[in-house]
Amino acid sequence: MKPYIISFLFLATLFPAINHVQGQNPLPDFKKGGLLYQNSLASKNDVADWKMEGPGVTEFKDAWMEMYSPDEKFHHVFWCPKDFPGGFVAEWELQNLETDAGLCIVFFAAKGENGEDIFNPTFPKRDGTFNQYTKSKYFNNYHISYYANGRDDPGREISHLRKNKGFNLVQQLYPGIPVKSTDIHKITLVKDGPHIVMFVDERKIIDWIDDGKKYGPVLDGGKIAFRQMQWTHFRYRNFKVWELNK
Repeated sequence: MKPYIISFLFLATLFPAINHVQGQNPLPDFKKGGLLYQNSLASKNDVADWKMEGPGVTEFKDAWMEMYSPDEKFHHVFWCPKDFPGGFVAEWELQNLETDAGLCIVFFAAKGENGEDIFNPTFPKRDGTFNQYTKSKYFNNYHISYYANGRDDPGREISHLRKNKGFNLVQQLYPGIPVKSTDIHKITLVKDGPHIVMFVDERKIIDWIDDGKKYGPVLDGGKIAFRQMQWTHFRYRNFKVWELNK
């Protein structure tokens, strides 16, 4: 065998993740079933029943929803009001409007410790403070940071999947949205019971199976939210969620 072929095979062995990520076709193993929810996010009326926690605001231009915190005051979380099942395919598009700093997270499978709605009036009021969502004794969720360029950790870019409560880091392998990108990106989030997969465009960034043991039972059902750190200014559109077709 020629030396350069040996070298190539050696590198492929060392860096299998490179081959695994590139050229992924979205949803190769998951199929969309019935449409559960769709929202163009094009106008104020479209999100009249959504709930903002923290000093975030939304503005609507050119059929997009912009979200940011005036004067970069504080972090904020914007909740879709609908509860989704344990298996779903969610999609949305977004674009970075300020690339100097920011961080985008999606919370999902958010539900009370005993199955309550996360807006249960007996729960303490939330204001965007991170540990209210990641270390709360009242409710659980998963979250993925798919754009990571915070002023507290600039240029991180690697996506993190965490299981809460507990802020348990369960996967960090691949970069999410490039920190300086101003392109429109399509996010696809799949939850098939314990199996969680996320794509940025056609590139897989998360692929993890919850064993239901190490960090407690698999989380099924619950709400989805978009979270931004205070420096973030993104715009969003075309949020859709389907049943997962077995």
